[in-house]
Amino acid sequence: MSKLKLIFGCGPYDRMEALATGEVKPEGIDLDYRAMEDPRELFDRLMSSDDFDMAEMSSSEHIANTVAGTSPFVALPVFPSKVYRHGFICYNRKSGIKTPKDLAGKRIGVPLYTMSAALWCRGMLEDEYGVDLSDVTWVQGNMHSAGTHGNPHAPPLLRPIKLENNASASLSQLLSRGEIDATLGALIPDSLGVDPDVVRMFPNFREVEIDYYKRTKIHPIMHLIVIRKSVFEKNPWMAKPLYEAFEASKRSMWEKLQYSGAQRVMLPWLYAEIDTIKQTFGDDPWPYGLKANMPTLTKAIEYMHRDAMIARKPAMDELFVDVGA
Repeated sequence: MSKLKLIFGCGPYDRMEALATGEVKPEGIDLDYRAMEDPRELFDRLMSSDDFDMAEMSSSEHIANTVAGTSPFVALPVFPSKVYRHGFICYNRKSGIKTPKDLAGKRIGVPLYTMSAALWCRGMLEDEYGVDLSDVTWVQGNMHSAGTHGNPHAPPLLRPIKLENNASASLSQLLSRGEIDATLGALIPDSLGVDPDVVRMFPNFREVEIDYYKRTKIHPIMHLIVIRKSVFEKNPWMAKPLYEAFEASKRSMWEKLQYSGAQRVMLPWLYAEIDTIKQTFGDDPWPYGLKANMPTLTKAIEYMHRDAMIARKPAMDELFVDVGA
């Protein structure tokens, strides 16, 4: 019996390496792994072409399009990108900002208001620090160059906000000039560390993020894996072997990172980091599946509903196929 051939677009992540090299192969499936560096480019290409049968996708876009009834995908509970975002919130000291609450009423740059990273920044600021973002003016644009941040396909917001689209300069430049007061989202301004007035809101972000996880059990999900409905509906059996292969690939790299005979990555204190990670997360710092990620997924949906990105809170079985995890 011939194998099901699937073209898969995804970032070149360590947790996907065994799938990319063929060390791990999903049973019954010939997976053609196409690595792409820029997530936004991948998302836009996925939504505007038939180049991929399955791919990494923005979690917020998948949720929003599913609720709106416009998504051509189903999702696996596999999360290739998870990132804490406290360290991504920066401001210009000349703006008068000193504490998170001082962000109220300011001009804040963001690549995309609807992106998952910005969603988590806003939600965390509101929940953890009581920041009133209702009167903020959001300025959208590229962080490191003039122009827009891709061509997203998220549904329109369900209520108006103060939103400006900037294309004249990078958000990093605007921040350094004082034309915006702060930035947040998926990218750190390159003026940080160059302009002494551009600083992080949470300079001790590592400690703050560890504490946040210990209290909430949230590890913010940025991206998930989607499969075209037209492909999945013809081959519903594919979900379980794919999920198992993603799990095996992730476990393989976690074991390789811990091998002390030769350090795999250019992190001088890798083994100290691994000790801290185990003390914080246990022996699986990057779990897949719905059960392990329920606090994070539930909170993401809550934030999207609060920010008028979705009209209702969907059930998990609307968003994900069943893989028994």
